[in-house]
Amino acid sequence: MAAAAAAATSTSTTLIRKPSSISPLPISKFTLPFAFNPKKPRSLHISNSRSKPASASSTTASPATTEKFSFSRFSPDQPRKGADILVEALEREGVKDVFAYPGGASMEIHQALTRSDRIRNVLPRHEQGGVFAAEGYARSSGLPGVCIATSGPGATNLVSGLADALLDSVPLVAITGQVPRRMIGTDAFQETPIVEVTRSITKHNYLVLDVDDIPRIVREAFFLATSGRPGPVLIDIPKDIQQQLAVPNWDVPMKLPGYLSRLPKNPNELHLEQILRLISESKKPVLYVGGGCLNSSEELRRFVELTGIPVASTLMGLGAFPVGDELSLQMLGMHGTVYANYAVDKSDLLLAFGVRFDDRVTGKLESFASRAKIVHIDIDSAEIGKNKQPHVSVCGDVKVALQGINKILESGGAKWKVDFRAWREELNEQKVNNPLSFKTFGEAIPPQYAIQVLEELTDGNAIVSTGVGQHQMWAAQFYKYKRPRQWLTSGGLGAMGFGLPAAIGAAVANPDAIVVDIDGDGSFIMNVQELATIRVENLPVKIMLLNNQHLGMVVQWEDRFYKANRAHTYLGDPSNESEIFPNMLKFADACGIPAARVTRKDDLRAAIKKMLDTPGPYLLDVIVPHQEHVLPMIPSGGAFKDVITEGDGRRKY
Repeated sequence: MAAAAAAATSTSTTLIRKPSSISPLPISKFTLPFAFNPKKPRSLHISNSRSKPASASSTTASPATTEKFSFSRFSPDQPRKGADILVEALEREGVKDVFAYPGGASMEIHQALTRSDRIRNVLPRHEQGGVFAAEGYARSSGLPGVCIATSGPGATNLVSGLADALLDSVPLVAITGQVPRRMIGTDAFQETPIVEVTRSITKHNYLVLDVDDIPRIVREAFFLATSGRPGPVLIDIPKDIQQQLAVPNWDVPMKLPGYLSRLPKNPNELHLEQILRLISESKKPVLYVGGGCLNSSEELRRFVELTGIPVASTLMGLGAFPVGDELSLQMLGMHGTVYANYAVDKSDLLLAFGVRFDDRVTGKLESFASRAKIVHIDIDSAEIGKNKQPHVSVCGDVKVALQGINKILESGGAKWKVDFRAWREELNEQKVNNPLSFKTFGEAIPPQYAIQVLEELTDGNAIVSTGVGQHQMWAAQFYKYKRPRQWLTSGGLGAMGFGLPAAIGAAVANPDAIVVDIDGDGSFIMNVQELATIRVENLPVKIMLLNNQHLGMVVQWEDRFYKANRAHTYLGDPSNESEIFPNMLKFADACGIPAARVTRKDDLRAAIKKMLDTPGPYLLDVIVPHQEHVLPMIPSGGAFKDVITEGDGRRKY
């Protein structure tokens, strides 16, 4: 699932100033993110939904705060700084790890973090690395990720990560320092109106104007980030609020009546039976599952077991259903398998669960599943009918809906018995005739082969992160993901530089797991500084770099649609094209990380095995030919009939 549309306006709080003879502050060219007139309330607009019904009462508690918090560094009536209140509020939400980079406006928060023995700060080397690491933490664990940055450039460096989390529905709480309240709107040093900047790329955001609001705002932020359709929430805290002494009231209720009232109820059983009737009447049904199914993998597998319906996954949905299962069609869409796209094109019933009919999946909308009736289940009402009008829709949690459907199937006996063997045999024939394959380039290493060997040596159990580009698509095609939250990639935004910091977050959240960043040279170098974080934290992140010296995906489009005219897509040194540039091994060496380079296919298996067997972090620079293309490929805006299955950069088009 991608993220909900526009975010809400920030919460306003009354700011009481002492009488002063100082003249009013000049108003800057930026709109202030709070009202000057405290008597005029601002409306709260929040777009999201949650699966289970909740009371509209403002006293509803966040799930994370239901467990009693029994420890505090302060006595109940002891005044403490706002920064200490913030850190304890995070502790009360169960936060154990944050990714925070200090600066002038956030120093107080970092000082408070040093006084906490419950929260570990993993210091990134760039704020974008911090927010992507928080995403990797959240994507791999299902828990909200937390990142902290200072005001101005620190806060704006979070923007790509917030947009990425919104589009891919990742629970994230971002905390930023802000200039003191009296300086807001004066174009002060390192001042940016980050609430305004991020309004449309967060699920909700807050500007804290009263230290007493911190406990409530933090509770609301985590509740909003994790309930319904997950997403990023930003809390902007002025420095004087961080420094102000106060005694916190931890029992102040949340104030989200409008949000709670809009959370969807459990699905109606009549609607679920209507879906089952459509299934029983169909001959060629297909499941189209996305990121919205990551929390309902068990229910999805049971549904497939009961019905025998084949499963096609989106990029975000990989792992929700085991890719290696005989009923898996793997990924559909622009670079999906021929048989997945064939199944959707020929289907008479499309069961769209936790998806948003993204353009990279559908291509030409009019041609997508044009023969099929469509059932759409999604937790976000804004997605239903947005791109493709369904015949039956259920706005609710896919997990709850599948539980209901499975219960009806299990208790219905012969009434709901279905047999799709003929359809599965037709699709199995497509699998035989149109398998995923790749070319050979003499002794050079096919990038797909490198991923196959990695999958074999890790037994398909690694947590895999990627950057964006050709390597990302090959990792989606050739690694057989067994479970949800094993596959971490920037889907909706397509943010290069995501892979390395996301692997950091995954390694922090899953200390006993094998974590591999399959990266491209273009994406890797965008956040290469995070090698320092990996070394200092001694995180066992393995980096398999598919290095073709080019921006591979753009090169592929140049080959196909621009007569192979190279327009600034070569990343090496034009004056010495025979040498690999830059030397990625020296980046690793500078950070004390062991590294090696492999150029021949015959040496690849031993090199990957050494990478996996070496304790701690390791970088393997795998040199691959830039002429290889990601296939199959349905051109942008095309239909299944336009699928390309042949060719590479060695021929002209």
